[in-house]
Amino acid sequence: MYDPEQHRLRFRDAMASLPAAVNIVTTQGKAGRCGITATAVCSVTDTPPTVLVCINSRSAMNPVFAQNGRMCVNVLNDQQEEMARHFAGMTELTMEQRFTLEGWRDGALQQPILQRALVSLEGEIQQVQTVGTHHVYLLEIKDIVLTEEGQGLIYFKRQFHATPQQIAEALA
Repeated sequence: MYDPEQHRLRFRDAMASLPAAVNIVTTQGKAGRCGITATAVCSVTDTPPTVLVCINSRSAMNPVFAQNGRMCVNVLNDQQEEMARHFAGMTELTMEQRFTLEGWRDGALQQPILQRALVSLEGEIQQVQTVGTHHVYLLEIKDIVLTEEGQGLIYFKRQFHATPQQIAEALA
């Protein structure tokens, strides 16, 4: 017999087996400044350069992102796990305290960019859709900052991991 709750939990377990890059998604503007740790980020198209970012609908950050109309996706390196934990709410730091940690600067669109991130993608929100429990933001990328150093940080089986050296070398 089909049990919707069991199906949902099995789906969550299945998705935990899908390795994903760890990102801190930030925004800054008239509605304030905030950021979250997110793994549900995906390329959509290169013409125009667009990514999608999924944020839980219950997140108090959604109105800030939506009102500011801009965000930055900071793809973390393997040395930035602690920062990922802060922005995932796994520590006691307030949002203001998280942004006082070293390494932040304003990007071309005045969005918070984490220095030493592997990539920072600043863009304008073009569309927001609600799908189930999440808001899906389509972000048209206007500015890209690439860093040549470091290995990626991924989330797999509900834990943070550095990308294996072999992968880092292949991508270099």
